[in-house]
Amino acid sequence: MISRRDFIKATSLTGIGLTIIPSGVLFSKEKDEVVRIGLIGVGLRGQNHLDLLLRRADVEVVAICDVQQRMMDMSKDMIKKSGKAMPQVILDGPYGYRKMLENKDIDAVIISTPWEWHTIMCLDAMNAGKYTACEVMTGATIEECWQLVHTSERTGMPLMMLENVCYRRDVMAVMNMVRQNVFGELIHLQGGYQHDLREVKFNDGVKPYGGGVEFGEKGFSEAQWRTQYSVMRDADLYPTHGIGPIAMMTNINRGNIFTHLTSYSSKSRGLHNYIVKNGGEDHPNAKVKFKLGDVVTTMIKCKNEETILLQHDTNLPRPYSLGFRVQGTNGIWMDVNKSIYIEGRSKEAHRWEDAQAWLDKYDHPLWKAHAAKATGAGHGGMDWFVVNAFVESVKRKTNTPQDVYDAVTWSAITPLSETSIQQGGETLAFPDFTSGKWMYRKNDFAKDGTY
Repeated sequence: MISRRDFIKATSLTGIGLTIIPSGVLFSKEKDEVVRIGLIGVGLRGQNHLDLLLRRADVEVVAICDVQQRMMDMSKDMIKKSGKAMPQVILDGPYGYRKMLENKDIDAVIISTPWEWHTIMCLDAMNAGKYTACEVMTGATIEECWQLVHTSERTGMPLMMLENVCYRRDVMAVMNMVRQNVFGELIHLQGGYQHDLREVKFNDGVKPYGGGVEFGEKGFSEAQWRTQYSVMRDADLYPTHGIGPIAMMTNINRGNIFTHLTSYSSKSRGLHNYIVKNGGEDHPNAKVKFKLGDVVTTMIKCKNEETILLQHDTNLPRPYSLGFRVQGTNGIWMDVNKSIYIEGRSKEAHRWEDAQAWLDKYDHPLWKAHAAKATGAGHGGMDWFVVNAFVESVKRKTNTPQDVYDAVTWSAITPLSETSIQQGGETLAFPDFTSGKWMYRKNDFAKDGTY
């Protein structure tokens, strides 16, 4: 077991996040060519991960765990169709996953459960000596974020939040352009989660998505738990799709940090109007008061003086967009209009041009090398890359490319934005979860073309 003092000494000297622990410290086997993984939560998102893992020759799914028979049956059918051996099946209440963690043959776990379970499950998994991957987000409070950091440091076990947008093809091409100084010095960046989720939040299971106005006990899949957050919290509930790629471009936790945050939220109308339109004014849910503002806007200031704008917008009618904008001293890229302008290099001065030719030119080496493997994977292939990064980290016994400091820094935006909104847009200091290690760490994310 590595001590906290030795950990801090090692990370200060090497400039990495977690110590790369020699083979044999993490696992008893000298050579692990096959990664043995347990899945905690095999609902619809967990089944996406299960599908990708079943395709791999270097992965053995050792155990699956859930609380719903329906989801477990769907997962077992997937495994049967794959021709792979049936893993241990655990259907034993909300804490049944702890039986899985007792299995010494499991190298790693992937957590795909409702948000309120993420912290405790990650803590339990790391304490059990498992590499841990978790769907977004990890910590719901600042205290939980610190618990995750301290546990990862104490146990030496990596925690990777499965933020797949960091691997989106156009985003990685733009990151490649940033690293090649196409935009010059970065000044301002934008992103967010701008996605009409009303049909997801009100889903009765009769149709795959849409048509219902039920949530909670009468809901299906995410509507069973996710909608309740719109009742309870006024905050940027889902910042990581936007902030993850931006953080990697601006070297957050690797030579740069967030220093301050301020947030505002709009009025709340969208979910109520959806219920009235689809269920009528007399429907019981029409009386529910939703705390979440329809549009939450957050500004972040960085140590290196970049500004970042994030927006959370899931309860109004709109087309999908993560709203990316990357702007520097030489030019700008925006994904909402799929356009770019680079001064002195664009075809016409002061006019947008289609970004695709630039994206093709600067296509990231990771996509060039592995695009064929990602064919058919979820979210345009980026799900394959994020799962592959986790599996490869376990195989190589290295830290994960998106590490515990990233997981908690990106997650902390939710509780910080909530406090700022409650205090009328008060500017808050952003915690440094690396405790100063950001000054020595280097940004090696996806630099070697492997993962």
